[in-house]
Amino acid sequence: MADFHPDALEIPNTGAVHRCDVLIVGAGAAGLNAAVRMHARGIEDIIVITESLEAGTSINTGSDKQTYYKIGMSGAAGDSPRAMADQYTAGGSMHGDLALVEAAGSGRAFLHLADLGVAFPTDRCGQFIGYRTDHDAVGRGSSVGPYTSRDMCRCLIADSRRRGIRIDEGVHAARLVTLPSGNRTRVVGVMAMDDRGGLVGYRGNHVVFAVGGPGGLYAASVYPPVHLGSIGLALEAGALARGLPECQYGLASTKFRWNVSGTYMQVVPRFVSTDAEGREEPKEFLRESVPDAARMHSLVFLKGYQWPFDAAKLPRGSSLIDILVYRETVEKGRRVYLDFRENPEDFRIDALDPEAREYLEKSGADQPTPYERLARMNPGAISLYADHNIDIGRELLEIAVCAQHNNGGLAGDVWWRSENLAGLYPVGEVNGSHGVSRPGGSALNAGQVGGFRIAEIIDRGPALPSPDDSAVGEAFRLAAEDLKDYLVRGMSVDRGWKSVRGEIQERMTRYGAHIRSADDLAFAVTRARELWNALSPAGTAVHSPREAVQVLRNRHLCLSHLVYLEAMLFQVESGVGSRGASIVLDPSGRALHPDWDTADWSVARENPSYRTSVLLSSWNGQSVENRWEPCRGVPETDEWFETAWADFRSGTVYQPMAGPGSSRG
Repeated sequence: MADFHPDALEIPNTGAVHRCDVLIVGAGAAGLNAAVRMHARGIEDIIVITESLEAGTSINTGSDKQTYYKIGMSGAAGDSPRAMADQYTAGGSMHGDLALVEAAGSGRAFLHLADLGVAFPTDRCGQFIGYRTDHDAVGRGSSVGPYTSRDMCRCLIADSRRRGIRIDEGVHAARLVTLPSGNRTRVVGVMAMDDRGGLVGYRGNHVVFAVGGPGGLYAASVYPPVHLGSIGLALEAGALARGLPECQYGLASTKFRWNVSGTYMQVVPRFVSTDAEGREEPKEFLRESVPDAARMHSLVFLKGYQWPFDAAKLPRGSSLIDILVYRETVEKGRRVYLDFRENPEDFRIDALDPEAREYLEKSGADQPTPYERLARMNPGAISLYADHNIDIGRELLEIAVCAQHNNGGLAGDVWWRSENLAGLYPVGEVNGSHGVSRPGGSALNAGQVGGFRIAEIIDRGPALPSPDDSAVGEAFRLAAEDLKDYLVRGMSVDRGWKSVRGEIQERMTRYGAHIRSADDLAFAVTRARELWNALSPAGTAVHSPREAVQVLRNRHLCLSHLVYLEAMLFQVESGVGSRGASIVLDPSGRALHPDWDTADWSVARENPSYRTSVLLSSWNGQSVENRWEPCRGVPETDEWFETAWADFRSGTVYQPMAGPGSSRG
């Protein structure tokens, strides 16, 4: 649209703002589940806004065996919410009450999905069979295959349509609209932009924030390209965040973004690299650092179910492979590929460690090439890439160490209410309930349990006071005016939005991923502040509605990357050391490899005392505030039925818990 100009944007008045009881921002598995659970409770005045039902992480991502983590539902071994909560908190830096709530709601949320048609496998007796996933001791994992979350979305979309829930597509959230409410801030809705470049308001008594993880922050990312994440909207409004530095990174293909976990690694492909232009013959590089062929090939196998980068699996564990790929791509500027066509040099199944050898032998995977072994164990892994025009039997598969998930996010209580913004309910990956590590698949469970909890507290919990209509109308008008002025001021800026987006993503991949240092993070924070200061008064060049949307997205992505980097720097300077998904380079630490420059590749040891604390971060409008708070323990609950029944009837269960395991609820 050559005639597009932000000055022509329509500013909605109070009458033009769409009103509802519950506004849901985001239509992934978490947002849709919240919608159907509220509707099931009789809360029908709901609007879901989304860019597209086909956008987002839930419906566009997966892995070799995308896992849903549930409470045990098969076999003779006992399980309980308390045992599951203990598994959650074992990784550290996770509140025990949140762990218990996620565990207690697991069976209910899982069976709801099964009832909607998600085909989780059962045996002949109807038991939902489980398997062990990462950071899991008892086999609570379940799966319908590589697209588990997509199948969840499909079933939830169908149920939403059966219920007649209103879903507005082509809507891009641009700002949370807030009002002062006593000593707190109240969220009253969202100002958004539609695909035609018009500003549109959505007012809700309750705003469920289901915008996913920070997918747009990294250049090397396994988040689908259509998913950017909008946590910055809540950060800009002052929402408290928890555990932002605790992320997951791992090996993934880049042409088509997909985790190369599971059988992709267990068949032991070749790791090869070329120069940046791809002109030279691909060469193997792993054994330059690990000459022992049997050990190196066994580590590759282990990456199958030790996929996330883990500081505990260094220097002799499988995460060494992530470091070697990083050095090849980032330090040396080369390109790395998996080659399934030939075995790695000196590969022999009978020379592998017993765990790897027995697994391949029991699977009948003794074929002469990785591709043939993959075809034997998991033919769907081959067809998945074929569906995206990649034939791994004939071509190399380019990979990198990519951002995959944020265990942290916004701080919510045991009912998924924001801890400091009234009326806001962060759910799904944007809710930072998990700590340093978590069982694989627990994110899917958390998003589903959250929908049940939000629906229940809105239905039966204490009512929020109704804000003044005129004050709300004025807040929407001012938000629209400010967004329009921001775009108008950007008309005089020459820089394009793609350049800004690239700067943010490259900075996060270089300084805010799995390899960190105090000096690098301090440098990155300085540059992030400079970019924020440049973007705050004005956007970038706008020539169409599509560009206007991207310019507004850049604003909240820029703030997000500043807050994340500040949180990471604070954590490193606090002396936490290397743990979970990241290592901290420190010349005074232990050498990572005897043949590498110890000045560059010495790693700070972890200070384990920080596993009993959680990092809180917030934006006050001028700067980032960080602080530590002690972890709350798993609550000791009264299991006497008559007492629990009385508390349930009286509504006491909706009040804050007391004692050392209490929640802000």
